[in-house]
Amino acid sequence: MKKYISILMIFLLLLGVLSGCGGTAPSPASSGAAGSSAGPSADSSKTDASAADSQKDAEASLKDLVILYTNDVHCGVDDNLGYAGLSAYRKELEADGKTVLLVDAGDSIQGADIGMMTKGEAIIRLMNALKYDVATLGNHEFEYSVEKLIENTKNADFPYVCCNFRDAKSGKLIFEPYTILEACGKKLAFVGVVTPKTITTSMPTYFKDEDGEYRYDFCGGEEGKKLYEAVQQAVDDARAEGAELCILLSHLGVDDADVPYNVLNVIANTNGIDVVLDGHSHSVLPSEEINNKDGEKVLYSQTGTKLANIGKLSFDDNGKMSCELVSETENTDETITELIQKLRSGYQEMLNEHVGHTKYDLAISDEDGNRIVRNVETNLADLVADAFRYAADSEVSVIVGGNVRVDLKAGELTMGDIYAVLPFGNNIVLIEATGQQLADALEFGARAEPEECGGFMQVSGIEYTLDMSVPSGVKTDENDQMIGIEGERRVKDIRINGEPLDPERVYTVGGTAFTLLFGGDGYTSFNGCEQISIDSMLDAEALSSYIRDICGGEIPEQYANRYGEGRIKLIGE
Repeated sequence: MKKYISILMIFLLLLGVLSGCGGTAPSPASSGAAGSSAGPSADSSKTDASAADSQKDAEASLKDLVILYTNDVHCGVDDNLGYAGLSAYRKELEADGKTVLLVDAGDSIQGADIGMMTKGEAIIRLMNALKYDVATLGNHEFEYSVEKLIENTKNADFPYVCCNFRDAKSGKLIFEPYTILEACGKKLAFVGVVTPKTITTSMPTYFKDEDGEYRYDFCGGEEGKKLYEAVQQAVDDARAEGAELCILLSHLGVDDADVPYNVLNVIANTNGIDVVLDGHSHSVLPSEEINNKDGEKVLYSQTGTKLANIGKLSFDDNGKMSCELVSETENTDETITELIQKLRSGYQEMLNEHVGHTKYDLAISDEDGNRIVRNVETNLADLVADAFRYAADSEVSVIVGGNVRVDLKAGELTMGDIYAVLPFGNNIVLIEATGQQLADALEFGARAEPEECGGFMQVSGIEYTLDMSVPSGVKTDENDQMIGIEGERRVKDIRINGEPLDPERVYTVGGTAFTLLFGGDGYTSFNGCEQISIDSMLDAEALSSYIRDICGGEIPEQYANRYGEGRIKLIGE
């Protein structure tokens, strides 16, 4: 049957029916079942001159196609270029005769007030207004629960694709692994994949049933093999369905801390992918070529975060692909600006509420804008940890660096600023933990140093030295949860409120439910700890109350140093 379809397609190409560049139309996505091995490669081997000419015409038409891509927008709907700039840029390209596809590589619905206040619904409405064509999931798409994620995606006018998020017992995928869009005479497959570390970087309890067993998984474990197989299966199925180009919408990133699941690992262990549009690590990588397992070049790009750049994938007259980043646009789409204002109108007055003032920049990054809160102490992390200690009325408190999201510039502080720093809406809790459990938690948080780790532990009431010359002895399971510590420890000279830590003593510990109760970021050292209280106060409320009540509305000089008060001392190389 496929032979006759191929002959018919060639005949239509000769008639010119498929030449030129029209609108896009989605093709039904495969359910993930293996398809026939016959695919585009069978036709490309034909030596018939007229077929070759038709193929050349089809490739030439790609010069009229542009694929715009975003990643890690994190609710930055009016940051940098903003959605209004993105929309205007797309319309400008279309006015120039281009056919434009718009795609997203994850982490769009969480990260600022407009997402948190609406549990992602406002972002979906905006993405609908921008006419996104396809998106994949980021790990932070799950912040409002799996059920809310599914509800949000059902309200999207575009498909979400993901080849590795599945039911843990049946193995059935929750979303389609890919979709095929037809544009400019070509069938383009968009395959989605999200990091298996989603289980621990989001709320682990979201993925468990009432008995504490994992209900969902992300094809983790086996040193990446299951993930590579999931991606390869989706690519092969898309090719078998007729896809002529295969684009991976990847939320994996390039960080060493994500090995064996980072995008470099996936590319090196798969074939059949032409382009990877990536996210997760917030890297600004305009265009790279990376070898796949067959030594073939795969085009790779990532835009950074919060719409600092728009990605642009283009084709030349010969169908050759190139990626670039657009950092400036001349116009904005006022209809998108008005929609953002409308979506915010219900809570804007609350966001504008005055909280306090700071003479100093409160930082999660260094002077050059490089994020550091995930591997060194910062003054903003100190402030947040102190606020949690105050809210919980505890001897010490902890917070993971990945929970502290943006810098605050010197000047007035509003509730909008506070929600931007702490957008997750975590409850403050109080537990009792032994000194040994605290030491184990600090060791786990330091396992990736000097590389970034979202679980790097910032502290209040605690001082410690981290010796980077000592290799980490932390052992984790396939979900990146700690299962043990072997050998010499990297974290040394731990002091609690000026006194040496007593491994046997029980301390009161404040922090978020994410870390202390639910094993967020893989923390298992607090398992079995006595829960004293769970406060209805959220993390952002704790910080705003601390600034108002304890600081008197003015950030004191103890937080003046961008690199903190010296609670965490780094030594070694």
